[in-house]
Amino acid sequence: MPPPTEARLLSGRYRLGDVVGRGGMGTVWHATDEILDRAVAVKELRLPHGVDDAERRRLVTRTHREAKAIAAIRSRGVVTIYDVVDDGSRPWIVMELIEGRSLAEIIREDGPMSPHRAAEIGLAVLDVLRAAHERGILHRDVKPSNVLVSEPDGRVVLTDFGIAKVEGDPSITSTGMLVGAPSYISPERARGENPGPAADLWSLGALLYCAVEGRPPYDRGGPIATLSAVMNEPLDPPRSAGPLKEVIAGLLTKDTAARLDEPGARRALVAAREAASAEGSGGSSGTVVLGRAETAAARAAGAGTPRDGKPADDDPRTPPR
Repeated sequence: MPPPTEARLLSGRYRLGDVVGRGGMGTVWHATDEILDRAVAVKELRLPHGVDDAERRRLVTRTHREAKAIAAIRSRGVVTIYDVVDDGSRPWIVMELIEGRSLAEIIREDGPMSPHRAAEIGLAVLDVLRAAHERGILHRDVKPSNVLVSEPDGRVVLTDFGIAKVEGDPSITSTGMLVGAPSYISPERARGENPGPAADLWSLGALLYCAVEGRPPYDRGGPIATLSAVMNEPLDPPRSAGPLKEVIAGLLTKDTAARLDEPGARRALVAAREAASAEGSGGSSGTVVLGRAETAAARAAGAGTPRDGKPADDDPRTPPR
């Protein structure tokens, strides 16, 4: 009988422990660096059974690019990459271990967040997106399960750059494949267009909506219906967003030209955070003052009738598998 997986030693250095997370193509392990005697996280590429050589090469390339993309971003909101090792004919990414919960877990276990806390998290994620976009990197998978909140310091970290697009690099996504959580995919990506930074900002808007409402903005029970709603249906106005309402609407504008850009989103989030703080300390002002472009973006988002949706795969209401 082979030794237990928990005892596996990678590259003569990293001792695997417990599994701390699973994704579509990867497993994240708690591990110990036996040379430096420190805890680390190790992300394993899991190859589907029966995968052919071409697909194997594509997935291995994607893992290497994920490590390079993360290493290129200078932000407190991304993990530090320590090493990439090849073991068992596939790569493993060794990185900083973040002790805490994902935003999806926090919403599922503690309930929706206050607008003030959601604005703080939104600003932290926006910091990472700005740093990534400055390096020509699109994340393309911003969603609650990919945001970690460290305990006890509250540091916010955007994870999983596995499907990130790096400017100048050829695509590594299979032809015709749309990768990501449907409720957080921007309309332009859903239409098959070539996305820019605005697509990540749309996803941030969907994340903020989920943070205050406890559910994603566009969830119609299945991927096809959800993507159709993302492309064609007006936004169901959030009920609990308070001063974040216009920010969310501005980010979830379907027209990329009218959508809030990074500077506009930052100004609006700061204003919303301050308004929410004033409300919490007894102030009466819940109004966020947006500039002309921000106001136009918010109005362009439209309105709809609130509805209850069936939990989607990345919905915080759905217990982890």
